[in-house]
Amino acid sequence: MGIIDFVKGGVKELAIARPDQFKDHLIYKHPDKTIPMKAQLTVEADELCLFFKDGQFVGQFDAGRHTLDTGNIPFLGQLIDKFTGGDVFVAEAYFVTTRESTGNKFGGKIGKVRDPQSGLATEMMVNGTYSVKVIDPTKLVIGLVGLQRTDGNGFLQWFREQVLKTIRDDIAELLVKQKWPLLDVTSGAYTEEIEKEVLSGVREHVESYGLEVMRLGNFNIAINAADEERLNKFYENAAYINMTGGMQGYQQFAQANMMMNAGEGMKKGGGGGGGLDGAGLGIGVAMAGQMMGAMNPNNHGQPAQPNTPASGMASGDMAAADSGGGAMPSVMTPAQAAEIVQVSEQDIVAAIEAGDLKARKIGSSYRISAANLEAFLAG
Repeated sequence: MGIIDFVKGGVKELAIARPDQFKDHLIYKHPDKTIPMKAQLTVEADELCLFFKDGQFVGQFDAGRHTLDTGNIPFLGQLIDKFTGGDVFVAEAYFVTTRESTGNKFGGKIGKVRDPQSGLATEMMVNGTYSVKVIDPTKLVIGLVGLQRTDGNGFLQWFREQVLKTIRDDIAELLVKQKWPLLDVTSGAYTEEIEKEVLSGVREHVESYGLEVMRLGNFNIAINAADEERLNKFYENAAYINMTGGMQGYQQFAQANMMMNAGEGMKKGGGGGGGLDGAGLGIGVAMAGQMMGAMNPNNHGQPAQPNTPASGMASGDMAAADSGGGAMPSVMTPAQAAEIVQVSEQDIVAAIEAGDLKARKIGSSYRISAANLEAFLAG
């Protein structure tokens, strides 16, 4: 080793500070336990430096430049290594950031949560950012030494896992207790209430480590895309049912809409030409007329009068159209109910088993009344 290397090594040992590449870490441990007498310790304005020996807290240095000498810092006397003639301190030095650390990301699955209005089980997710601040540096170092998480990256990974676990559990519990419609939750309607509850839960969980989560940022709760599509479809159908006065009116509306779409396809060339080109439109118009007649309050419960068959459509064709979509059965199987509501049979069974949709169990099968299905969809 040359004289220049020797001098550089001595200067490095005499100057103790947090390296620039670790400035963004919440906690940094000085790598060398042997610290020379008269060494210069530099503590930045946004940090503290804590000295430990054998796992016990010995003393703390605030921001500033400090000469490590027992003459002006009495607690250093506990750290002197007598085997070196009193020229070396033996201690572990930890630099702890005291400013608020922002932009820490979290995210993951909440799990399956049942939508209270539809009874459908949906996969929920959460993501966002949080800021954290050290409120008790000594407690933080003692706790992390016990966890063997004293390096910055290891600590952040551990802490992120704790935050996500607490947030996930708190949100799932809150959604079940409050029975908020999940599409309202994902729209942001309850973000303020959820953030308040989550912050309270996270703070309680991490306070024992001398930390506090100050605030959440870009907080977002989402639903699995396929489940969100199912929910939207369910609510759309429920809205149509309410709009048309019940399941009977909805069935007529759906049948007429289907036939009108089919007739429009024939008109554009799908019908093969000739007199049948207007048949689909005629069927759709006829069924739409029947639906409107059934929904018209002036009819006082009287059935709608049949419309005149469209041009090019025989009376037999009209009869077939009228019988093509019979009235909703007064009692139905889960499969029939699922077809009417346009969800899966499993979703209907799940709603029954959750107690949201009333049904009668006969042997191993369920039977659902039209009245109970309408009540379920009306919320």
